[in-house]
Amino acid sequence: MNNFENKTIWLTGASSGIGEELCIQLAKQGARLILSSRNVTALEIVKSRLKDPEKHRVVAIDLEKSGEIEGIVQAVMKEIKTVHYLFNNGGLSQRSKAIDTSLAIDRKIMEINYFGNIAMTKAILPYMLAQKEGHIIAISSISGKFGFFLRSAYSASKHALHGFYESLLLEEEGNGINVTIVCPGKISTNISVNALTGTGEKHGAMDNNQATGMPVEECVQQLLKAVAKKKKEVLIGNKEIKAVTIKRFFPALFWRIIKKQSAV
Repeated sequence: MNNFENKTIWLTGASSGIGEELCIQLAKQGARLILSSRNVTALEIVKSRLKDPEKHRVVAIDLEKSGEIEGIVQAVMKEIKTVHYLFNNGGLSQRSKAIDTSLAIDRKIMEINYFGNIAMTKAILPYMLAQKEGHIIAISSISGKFGFFLRSAYSASKHALHGFYESLLLEEEGNGINVTIVCPGKISTNISVNALTGTGEKHGAMDNNQATGMPVEECVQQLLKAVAKKKKEVLIGNKEIKAVTIKRFFPALFWRIIKKQSAV
């Protein structure tokens, strides 16, 4: 059974990485997509490469400007009426020590990764409740399960998503709303290239962790299977995701192992 055929799906962070691959695979399955990010030019390129590109639309959204999101969503919903799935994928990573990261960068990462994310959910949730169905997918990270070198603000923003979406799941499950929190590990995307340093500049380098990570195509295949099964949380990656289990059951061992891992 194809869970996504003829479904309307809104995706943030759709211009690259996991978001772009989600668009490719969902379009192949017959979904109608709304592609969002700041980079409209990149979104149009992604759209042009999708199956049946005329079925899909591009909507510019800057997650850092969370106050504008509700108005954008309302304008789109006047036309399309229904959204079955929301993939909150947009976000920004970090490569800097906490001591070297200005508070302005902490706020910027939290604004994009947390407030922009939940602003999308709060804007679309009333429509899902009215239609008595909907599925919200929050793309977190393995860094949302434990902190890691050079990721203090990024990890904090992902931890915050878990608190919000676990609460939302409990509140709205009885109203036909499903929530899936996705925690990718090392995935082969440009996330490290676009990550911010402590001064706000781009890291600009492909980390070995990403270069040797799980292919994004495989990651998205696993992600969509978890969504189709309505899983509440899913860890996706290679051996690095075992650290979550080790931390839970063997915390002393976890701390000995994690401090030996490469930050990049």
